[in-house]
Amino acid sequence: MQVKGQSSAADKMEVNQAKQEHLLALKVMRLTKPTLFTNMPVTCEDRDLPGDLFVRLMKDDPSTVKGAETLILGEMLTLPQNFGNIFLGETFSSYISVHNDSNQIVKDILVKADLQTSSQRLNLSASNSAVSELKPECCIDDVIHHEVKEIGTHILVCAVSYTTQMGEKLYFRKFFKFQTDEVFLEAQIQNITTSPMFMEKVSLEPSMMYNVTELNSVSSDNESESTFGKMSYLQPLDTRQYLYCLKPKPEFAEKAGVIKGVTVIGKLDIVWKTNLGERGRLQTSQLQRMAPGYGDVRLSLELIPDTVSLEEPFDITCKITNCSERTMDLELEMCNTRSVHWCGVSGRQLGKLSPNASLSIPLTLLSSVQGLQSISGLRLTDTFLKRTYEYDDIAQVCVVCPYTSPES
Repeated sequence: MQVKGQSSAADKMEVNQAKQEHLLALKVMRLTKPTLFTNMPVTCEDRDLPGDLFVRLMKDDPSTVKGAETLILGEMLTLPQNFGNIFLGETFSSYISVHNDSNQIVKDILVKADLQTSSQRLNLSASNSAVSELKPECCIDDVIHHEVKEIGTHILVCAVSYTTQMGEKLYFRKFFKFQTDEVFLEAQIQNITTSPMFMEKVSLEPSMMYNVTELNSVSSDNESESTFGKMSYLQPLDTRQYLYCLKPKPEFAEKAGVIKGVTVIGKLDIVWKTNLGERGRLQTSQLQRMAPGYGDVRLSLELIPDTVSLEEPFDITCKITNCSERTMDLELEMCNTRSVHWCGVSGRQLGKLSPNASLSIPLTLLSSVQGLQSISGLRLTDTFLKRTYEYDDIAQVCVVCPYTSPES
C-alpha cells in the first residue's frame, strides 16, 4: 500500500516558504537507507582503437568492484536525493535541522513538527520547549519518527518561531506533502471451522467511482494461475490474503472536487463450499475510506512508454489539474537528474488555468543510464502567489541498450 506520495504515482513534495528573509534556515531530510551506486561500464574489444584504455579507467574508478569492473552495481552507497515513496506500515523518519545563518544571536527558538493526515493531526516533536538562544553558525537538530497507519495524504508541517536581538518575533513554516492515486485493499480471510472449505469465489465489487484490478493471479504463457495454486482449499485455521487495486474512473478523477472526504469503494463477495458440498456466502457492507486531497495542483501522466532506448528521446504526456478554487498562472521548470535529462525549454509559461480545469502537456526526455529509471524534476510555479510545487518520482521507465543483441 503506497503512501506517495503516501505517495504512485510514486516521492511528491510541495514547499511553501515566506518571502521574508529569515535569520534561521530550516532543512528537512528523510532518513532512509542508502542504495548501491550504479555506473555505466564502457568496454570495447582489444583490437579496437581505444585498446585497453577503458579497462584501465574502470580499474582506477573507486566506485567499481575490483575484479568485476563491468558490473553496473558498485561498492559505494548513495544517499536518496528526494523524499521517495512511503508505504503503509513503514516507519517514516525525518531529520530536522534549524541553522543560524546570521551573525547575531537568536533567542526563544521553538521548532514544531506536526503530521497532518486525513483524519488527525499528530505532534512529532521530541520537545515542545523553546531553546533559550542560538549563536551564529550553530544549529538545533531533531529526529522524528512516525509509523504510517492510514492511507491518504500526509502533510509534514515544520514551523519555526524565534525572537531577534531587536525583540522582533518572527515565524515561518514549510509544508511537505505526500499523496497517492491508487488504493490497495487487502482482505484477510480465515477458516475458523474444524473442516476444510473450498473457496469458490472471493471478489471485490467496486462502487460507481472506481475500477478494480484483482492481484491474486499470475499470468504465464497466456494463462492465468492463482497465487494460491490449483487447489483452492482453505484448511482449518488457515488464513489467506486477497489483494485488490482500485483506481478512480476517468470521469471522476478529472473532477478534482468529487473524490474527497469519506468515499465508498465497494463490497466483498465471498462464496465457499464445505467438505459435504454445502454452500455458504458472505457479502460485506459497503467499505469506506478517507479519500486524499491533491493539494492545489495535481500532476498525472496520460501517456508514457514502458520501455525506452538508451540515450534516445522519448515522449510523455503530463496532465495538470487545478484543484484549488482560484485561477492559477503557471510556469513549468524542468530539472535534470543524474540519469534523466529533459529536452526543450525550461521555465516556459503555461498560462492561466481556471479552477477544476486541466491542461495536457507533451514533454520529451532521454535517459543516459540503463535499468529502471525514475522520472523526476518537474517544478510548477504559481506566479500569482510565488508558490512552487515539486514533482519527483512521477513514474518509472525501463531503459535498455538498443545495440545489445540477445544471446543465441
